[in-house]
Amino acid sequence: MLNKVAFSTLGCKLNFAETDTIINKFLKKGYEYVKFISYADLYIINTCSVTKNAEKELKKLVRIAINNNVNAFIVAIGCYSQVNPKEISLINGIDLIIGSKEKFNIISHLKKKSKKKYLSLIDKNLYIPSYSRLNRTRSYLKIQDGCDYKCSYCTITKARGFSISDNIKNIIFYAKNIIKQGIKEIVLTGVNIGDYGKQNLLELIQAIELSLNEEDLKRIRIRIRISSIEPNLLSDDIINFIYKSNIFVNHFHIPLQSGSDEILNKMKRRYSKNLYLERIKKILNIMPLACIGSDVIVGFPGEKEKNFIETYSLLSEINISYLHVFSYSERRNTKAFIMNNSISKKIRYKRNKIFRRLSKEKKKIFYIKQINKKRNVLFENENKSGYIYGYTDNYIRTKTICKSDLVNNIKNVTLLNIDDCGNMICKII
Repeated sequence: MLNKVAFSTLGCKLNFAETDTIINKFLKKGYEYVKFISYADLYIINTCSVTKNAEKELKKLVRIAINNNVNAFIVAIGCYSQVNPKEISLINGIDLIIGSKEKFNIISHLKKKSKKKYLSLIDKNLYIPSYSRLNRTRSYLKIQDGCDYKCSYCTITKARGFSISDNIKNIIFYAKNIIKQGIKEIVLTGVNIGDYGKQNLLELIQAIELSLNEEDLKRIRIRIRISSIEPNLLSDDIINFIYKSNIFVNHFHIPLQSGSDEILNKMKRRYSKNLYLERIKKILNIMPLACIGSDVIVGFPGEKEKNFIETYSLLSEINISYLHVFSYSERRNTKAFIMNNSISKKIRYKRNKIFRRLSKEKKKIFYIKQINKKRNVLFENENKSGYIYGYTDNYIRTKTICKSDLVNNIKNVTLLNIDDCGNMICKII
């Protein structure tokens, strides 16, 4: 029997939630869970299909596993395994390849197969509930999977299938289980959560807030974040609800991808830059200190200098708080893969660097606006050189002198100033 099992997760919050669900299955079967850098009998890598960098990381992790134990059994699971199993089968050291949905049955596959390549691509149209539980501070709770959108650069539909959601009753049940474990923050996650229940996200978050306001839960101080949501699915009603909520925090992550309507059309996105600007304006009109993050892709096929400048100008002018910057990666089996006017890697790198610098500037401006403001912070469980760190409700990274009673607790603070590492120093009120 393979007694010691180690996991590594690439990609999004949804992957992390699902990894924790799979780890729990192994623990129930008597396996010993160890860190990936340790000796293990079995190494499992939950893969991502979004960028080339995720593929490079997979190869790096396989080398680490082999260095730890040359006789280890190494399994690749998840999105990349689903989309490109033949490519993964060429990576030396990988013994088993399991797709997106079937990964939850990994233990049964381990019983059936010896140490050899095996492509498990059974992809049933079913929903597998998941939430992370290893981090005692926050939990990623899966509410939705798959996507009905057909963005020209994306492989998610091939990796995870079409949009499917859990029901409200189940999600509330899992949320309460998370809270009972002492976890103080829940992040609602999925592939396209704005499409929850075919656009019933408002109904879900209203039901969650109502259920967590029951008498037995009122004394527990918790908070909930919504992860990335498409601008065309972020309605006024959702924004207004979050503004009035006692539980949902003032933090939005709204992908832009490009500030050029010409490029957005090529990407097959379902909004214009004007709609995006309307969403940002709506949020900041009622929540001027809200944190707003965004995604941007540089170097998409046909992205001329004028398109790049359009995007840069738009993001420079609006009050977003940070950026996640991606260089376009060619993905087989996408419409973008066969598009003309490919942008050179050199130009992609240059544009990526420019936006990363802009992101740092935006974050600093956002933090400066918060100085002397009072917020609540969820402190984490780590003492780093005498300091404890955490995040405010509006996603500001903070630090203060470490005290044991702060660990995994939400405290009211005053934000004082920014240290040399970009953290906000705070004082407990």
